[in-house]
Amino acid sequence: MRLELDLEPPGEAPAAPGRPTGTGLPGWADAARILRHPALRRGRVGTVRTVAEELVWLDTPDGTLARQGLLLESPRRGERRLVRVLPGPGEGWQPGQPATTVPASALPAAAAANLLPVAGFVGRRGQFLVPGPAGTVAVTLLAGRLRGLIAERPVARLVLEGPVPAVLALAHALAHSSTGALPAHAALPEAARALARGESPRPRCRGAPDLSGAETVEAALAVALGHLVEVLLAQQPLAQLAAGPEGVHQMRVGLRRLRSVLKAFRPAVDGPALRAFDAGLQALARLLGPARDWDVFLGGMAADLAAALPGGAAGEPRLAALLRAGEAAREAAYAALREALDGEAFRRLMLEALALLLERRWRDGAAEDAALPERLAAPVRRHAARVLERRWRRLRRDAAEIETMPVEALHALRLEGKRLRYPAELFAALWPGRATARFLRRLSALQEALGLANDAAVARSLTGSLPAGRSGGGRSGGGRSGGQAWAAGLVEGWALARAEPLRAESVRAWERLARCDRFWDEA
Repeated sequence: MRLELDLEPPGEAPAAPGRPTGTGLPGWADAARILRHPALRRGRVGTVRTVAEELVWLDTPDGTLARQGLLLESPRRGERRLVRVLPGPGEGWQPGQPATTVPASALPAAAAANLLPVAGFVGRRGQFLVPGPAGTVAVTLLAGRLRGLIAERPVARLVLEGPVPAVLALAHALAHSSTGALPAHAALPEAARALARGESPRPRCRGAPDLSGAETVEAALAVALGHLVEVLLAQQPLAQLAAGPEGVHQMRVGLRRLRSVLKAFRPAVDGPALRAFDAGLQALARLLGPARDWDVFLGGMAADLAAALPGGAAGEPRLAALLRAGEAAREAAYAALREALDGEAFRRLMLEALALLLERRWRDGAAEDAALPERLAAPVRRHAARVLERRWRRLRRDAAEIETMPVEALHALRLEGKRLRYPAELFAALWPGRATARFLRRLSALQEALGLANDAAVARSLTGSLPAGRSGGGRSGGGRSGGQAWAAGLVEGWALARAEPLRAESVRAWERLARCDRFWDEA
């Protein structure tokens, strides 16, 4: 197993195109602090040998290789090699995997004759061995600077290579390091290419997992876990206020999908390892939720309300004060989230996911559960059909009174729809075709309509969470200032006024979905 750990300064916002990023690790001396970690210092074989390292990555002017997930790597000494930086179609890939060498025959002849440097690395490389109870790990520390044509930034990576248990044990020991050893969300060549282009590295995985190549329950579970852990790693550096709302949004969706995967497979496989992992995800969800909710509220309903008032929010001081309090609450939510994402708990959570995936720790209960191997080897289509059928029946039952149910019940119905939507997206590739696409499209439309109708409940919750008096303006005897209560009532009333006409759209969306044929087999 090979695992690449990112030692770069945590929590750094992506740079604007053409602008150097960061003020972090400037060179080998700072990056080498990791070498003083007890897990690397104790038992290390010999001294750390270091050599100067220069790498250049090449591609065609139009990015032919990058579009295929490839780059040509040219070291100062030694032969060039073609490296894969993104997973190929149907190719196995683990989170934190370094770039891999691929046969030179994969380099198109036309591209080979038209290559130009796109980015480079200048620094030092150190290598040593760390023996342990589970085996010996070869450690490589690479530290220096990535360089593009008009931008550069510091970089430090630690690559661990050895038996899976030994690599994971060493990575866990390093998780509390102040340098923040997190599985890398992008291979070094891809990070360099992105820097040169003034953009974020391309995510290795996005959206819902593709289970089309999985035949068994266990194979599908492994594919889904690996895919969604990559999604979380890719969004981790982007989930901060300076980078805009998309990082938090995508990370929250990825986390919800990951928790949905654990629940969807729970009838077949469960146990302490999966439950502990889910508990860690739930703790992270509690931090992502407020940041995302404030983003949606301030950028959506609150902005619409302010635009509808004569003179905007500035013309109504009580609303302006409430919005300022909301902005402060969002900043606090993002700060708490960023602290968690840069902390030891998140690093351990990602390593826990790797251990689940690579050591198949969901099998740990096989000694007490004789039927577990049979359930893991069962056809995933059969399992998926049972899960989808059960959740579809529950949604149909709860939606029977959609025309007359109160707003609070619409919120509960939306949650029930979400419990169907995530596994439906997860298992969709097992039944490709128009029927599947139609069902997902109509289910998504129902969720959208119910989400708009749910705005009032979210607004009430958010404004109610603000500390008393922070939105200013007068007094009231109930703990809230009069201005705060007035502004909160205005927001909730606006939301309710918009929600009621949307009930008809929710009813129409449900009727269209109810007429739609199920895409899965009979369970």
